[in-house]
Amino acid sequence: MDTAPLIDPFQRAITYLRVSVTDRCDFRCVYCMAENMTFLPKKELLTLEELDRMCSTFVRMGVEKLRITGGEPLVRRDIMTFFRSMTRHLDSGALKELTLTTNGSQLSRFADDLYAAGVRRVNVSLDTLDEQKFARVTRWGRLPQVLKGIDAAQKAGLRVKINTVALKGFNEDELFALVEWCKSRDMDLTFIEVMPMGDLGEEDRIGQYWSLKDLRRDLASQYTLTDLAHRTGGPARYVQLEETGQQIGFITPLTHNFCESCNRVRLTCTGELFMCLGQEDNADLRSPLRASDDDGPLEDAIRKAIGLKPKGHDFDYSRQTIEGQMTRHMSHTGG
Repeated sequence: MDTAPLIDPFQRAITYLRVSVTDRCDFRCVYCMAENMTFLPKKELLTLEELDRMCSTFVRMGVEKLRITGGEPLVRRDIMTFFRSMTRHLDSGALKELTLTTNGSQLSRFADDLYAAGVRRVNVSLDTLDEQKFARVTRWGRLPQVLKGIDAAQKAGLRVKINTVALKGFNEDELFALVEWCKSRDMDLTFIEVMPMGDLGEEDRIGQYWSLKDLRRDLASQYTLTDLAHRTGGPARYVQLEETGQQIGFITPLTHNFCESCNRVRLTCTGELFMCLGQEDNADLRSPLRASDDDGPLEDAIRKAIGLKPKGHDFDYSRQTIEGQMTRHMSHTGG
């Protein structure tokens, strides 16, 4: 069994795996899904046992951080079985962090179980504190349910970070309210530029684009921003607001390319490995997984895939068209 670390062609060690455990979600956020989504047939999805074997193989090959995503990961039936099975890698020390990104709708049910399984941090996607606007952007979501979930997460001992997608003409007027709300609850906040992915029906994504350069300038009109050098293994750049002491992150795939330090790959719920979120290149890991009880062929396929990891991605709004860009939905790859 080859235990050499996973190193890509640009000498970046791959230590961070994001795993989408389902393409399904109980929301239909306008920048992520079409309202009438066609979901994958169940047989195409990796079973919970297969997800365990797949993730365990990556951990054995040097992955130290596992982030569970979706869709909405907590709507997958019996998903806590999988979280509990990953606890053994935390206990052994091989896995340094097990975490998830969620819309918060199911957190009131699962927060205590997640903490018991070894999860210590969760990212909650939340774009507005206005109940009507929340219903509009998520189509099916209810803000009180999410706020209740955040309460439950904090009560269980989970550190909560809020992820907010910057949407022009939608949440620009809530910039300071979101910052102050996160400060009042001791939660970190990261703003994300909307990304050009998938066919969303009637939504005009280009009109939704709010550059984080502009957002940052607005923030600086009220706070003193100090750039921070630290990174969390993800793509965010951080600033500290001197007046409040809180940290604000910016994920800017369009206005700031962060590929040079990329240490992560993404596994879809069907077992495809995407070496880069912004490229269509992917490798099928489900076939070698299902073809043999021996992990050797799977390890070989993983190494071959990492050998194809590109230097960077290709998101470009200057073309002003959506055609010819990413065809898959975020819910398939995992955010």
